[in-house]
Amino acid sequence: MLPRHVQRLGRDWITHWNGSQILALNSPVSSCMRWAGHYPPWASFPLPIPADFSANWRLPPFLGPWRQFQNSNWHLDNYTQSCCFHLPNPSMKPEGEEPLTKKRRLSGQHDTSTSEEETNFSNEKEASCLSVAQNEEKHSSKKGTIKRHWEYFCQQSRTMKISENKESDQSNKGSEATFDFTVMSYNILSQNLLEDNSHLYKHCRQRLLFWTYRFPNILQEIKQLDADVLCLQEVQEDHYRTEIKSSLESLGYHCEYKMRTGRKPDGCAICFKTSKFSLISSNPVEFFRRDIPLLDRDNVGLVLLLQPRFHCKTNAAICVANTHLLYNPRRGDIKLTQLAMLLAEIASVAPQKDGSFCPIIICGDFNSVPGSPLYRFIKEGKLNYEGLAIGKVSGQEQFPRGQRILSIPIWPKKLGISQNCVYEIKQQQKEENAGEKLEAAKLDNTQEIVVASEKLSSKLRHHFKLSSVYSHYLPETGVPEVTTCHSRSAVTVDYIFYSAANDDAAAQPGAEDSFHGGLKLLGRLALLTEKDLWTVNGLPNENNSSDHLPLLAEFRLIER
Repeated sequence: MLPRHVQRLGRDWITHWNGSQILALNSPVSSCMRWAGHYPPWASFPLPIPADFSANWRLPPFLGPWRQFQNSNWHLDNYTQSCCFHLPNPSMKPEGEEPLTKKRRLSGQHDTSTSEEETNFSNEKEASCLSVAQNEEKHSSKKGTIKRHWEYFCQQSRTMKISENKESDQSNKGSEATFDFTVMSYNILSQNLLEDNSHLYKHCRQRLLFWTYRFPNILQEIKQLDADVLCLQEVQEDHYRTEIKSSLESLGYHCEYKMRTGRKPDGCAICFKTSKFSLISSNPVEFFRRDIPLLDRDNVGLVLLLQPRFHCKTNAAICVANTHLLYNPRRGDIKLTQLAMLLAEIASVAPQKDGSFCPIIICGDFNSVPGSPLYRFIKEGKLNYEGLAIGKVSGQEQFPRGQRILSIPIWPKKLGISQNCVYEIKQQQKEENAGEKLEAAKLDNTQEIVVASEKLSSKLRHHFKLSSVYSHYLPETGVPEVTTCHSRSAVTVDYIFYSAANDDAAAQPGAEDSFHGGLKLLGRLALLTEKDLWTVNGLPNENNSSDHLPLLAEFRLIER
């Protein structure tokens, strides 16, 4: 039961209200209307006071003349069905570190609020559940926003996609036969996985974790960065089917998707701008094998062969792969086997007529940290895993609990993938050719040959010379960069690896001889440190709706 003076106040608001002159109401006012008045101590705040704006209203006498009311801080936050109607009260304290509410300026009005009123206004709790991503367009400078800057490696690099007024300049480079494009890798955090692992997000306010809040933020981030190729992980199948695919197609992308096997509801997607590429082939990779006990996990990969849409001397192609390896830190044997299966598929897709490989980009969440054996294997192309503890493969745990040593070989022969990470059919053809040469040479000491092959069995190899877009540590301080940050940890597990061209100044040592052509890294969107991310309450937060940061790089295709 409300106090009488409050009831009387509500009954007095019954004269004319011209809503079209004051606010643009996109939906009926919800029953969750909040206002600063007296309320009984037993009532929870805010008091639910239903209202119908189609009725006639009379301004309460304490608000004074219309002009005074018009210039007051009375406002309606960015409006949805679940938002709340505010009459600010300077005596009310903000609840926690809430973001600034945004005043919607009336058409033709001038703001004459005093600085004191503005201070009180900034302390109001934002009740709107409209996503921050949608508000970004209306309010560019927001509290708690971390700015990420571009790092350039080439003075000839064109303006990055993130900049305003971007326009393609490929037509001006026809004589140079250059092709510039951007690639993003982004784990967008499946809603099902979020809910199943709620202990990782105890630092977040509950409303920030709803998909209806998160998806507009994620979509706005993708739209703003405007990459030519998107490699997305943890893409939930029902969300992809109902929202994500259509939203990305409206932005000019063609989407390929591979759902995880078993009952897992998410998967990996590769989306590319149809104005920049055409699809040559799409090749999904399932890491689950029913007949191999080691491979009882449902992770997947996806490999696309793309044709750039520009005129050049040769029919250039680019191979783009995306994956999300197993998380379990104590199962390095599964992680290495999944990686080998992805590399074998790339090796079958990327060969060109001259026997070399086309430029390769591998994106994903590898659930391994920089410097770990799995990471070194990707970059160096070789790994001797003899005596390596299974829990040390990914480097996720400083003191792994299980010290079981990796078996030799890691995976059984019936998987059909060699220690060189290619499908055995092709490997057998090479071995048969090599066998004929050996027989022709009439080598007698066959026992030594067998022993040598056994010693080589603990050595993994792959045919690609790959560099990492990111260096993983700040050059000035050596502080680690991070790609994911939640209640339990802040580490780097997401990567973009690429085939570096000879003249790529950003390539790591060992990659220079990989291609006569290849990719030149022009720039990258800088990552952040753990300290940076906790200034905005980690991930997810008001602005970033995944527990991972998007990685973004710009490349130039260098022809042979």
